[in-house]
Formats: sequence, C-alpha cells, structure tokens
Amino acid sequence: MRPVEELINQTEPGWELVKQWIDSAKNKVEVLPCESMKAKESLYKIQVTTRSPMGAIIYSTGGILVDGGWIRILGSGHPKLNRTLPDWNKGKSFNEFGESMRFLLIADDAIGGLFAVNAGKFDQDNLGEVYYLAPETLEWESLDYTYSDFLNLCFNGDLDLFYKGFRWTNWKNDVSSLDGNSVFSFVPFLWTKEGKDIDNISRKPVPIEEHYSLVMDFRKQFGLE
Repeated sequence: MRPVEELINQTEPGWELVKQWIDSAKNKVEVLPCESMKAKESLYKIQVTTRSPMGAIIYSTGGILVDGGWIRILGSGHPKLNRTLPDWNKGKSFNEFGESMRFLLIADDAIGGLFAVNAGKFDQDNLGEVYYLAPETLEWESLDYTYSDFLNLCFNGDLDLFYKGFRWTNWKNDVSSLDGNSVFSFVPFLWTKEGKDIDNISRKPVPIEEHYSLVMDFRKQFGLE
C-alpha cells in the first residue's frame, strides 16, 4: 500500500474542482467538515489520490449530504454521517484493506438505495461506472455515469424525477431528523406489489448496517447474488 503522502496531490488537488461544482450546485448540498487525522487514515485505507474527485471528497470532507440528507456521499466521517468510505466497505466489497475489490460502495439514500462503483462485479464492459441498487427491485442497475457524473446528478440533477414515486408527502421533515447511519424501512417492502404507494405504507428508521444485511439476504434468496 502506498503511504498517504504519495496519495495527497499538492499540485493538482481534485477538491478545487469538486468545490466549484458544489458552489454552482442547483440542489441543496451540505459539506461536512472532517478531522485531518481521520481523513489521512481513510485516504490511506482506500488508496486513491486526492487528484481524483473521490479521493478529494474523502480527504477534504467528512461526507456530503444532498437534498437535506436524502443522499449521503461517503467521505472520512462526521457525527452526522459517522461512516467512512473505507470502513463502510470493509467486509462488503473487500475483507482487508489493500485487497482488490469488485465494487466500491460510495453513497446511499434515505430509502435504502445503494450506489457503488463497478470494479468487475456487475459488468466487465462497464468498469468504473456507478450502479444503483434500487430498493423497489433489489437489483443493481447501471446509471451509465462515472463517479464525477454521479456527483453532477447529486448536485444538479432532477432528484424529484429520479425518485419519482418514492418521496412521500412529508419526506423533507422526516429526512431532516434521520441519522446518516440509518435508512427508512418500509412495510410492506418497496419491492412488493403492496408496497408501491409510498404515502400509504408504514416506515421507520433502521440502522443501515441492518438494512444492508437484509437486502443481501433477500438477494441471495431470490437468486440475484
């Protein structure tokens, strides 16, 4: 593994570009501050350089909240989003730091959707593209976006259209009090026929780790994993 000093790019820092995107964003974007030591540790664990947007976000932020916390982009951790990108992936996309991986979880949303960069798990022809595990299908779907494209979707995209049918009447109020380590669990499940009317099904916050395990179990049961 490369030492963290080699991963910090002083001449072409990617954060300057990401900061420009954030400053001109159409959607509400909250940049969570980071702790320097934790940022360096996270960067070392994931082994990406700060020249890249992903490395820049890990090194320069504790994470990014979009649309009042509806989407959570992982960085190096913050009380509002107390998960680092490398630690969240450990045991999911790899077992030990420094190992090769077939995908990388980069973000998630309030309804339990997961965003991941493809490193071979989904399609060998779409390496580097972002996939979305949709809670209404439990299947990974290509967004045909790079990581930078994904950031642009978060910052400037029509998120009401992207999440059409999955934003209930008072979602903004509910999401504002949702912890970054939790997602809403719905009963009936969103992937059932009975769970299609988002305003008329029950929901409650659950730990995202619990949600992730449940989704993976269902995928195995349905032959999707």
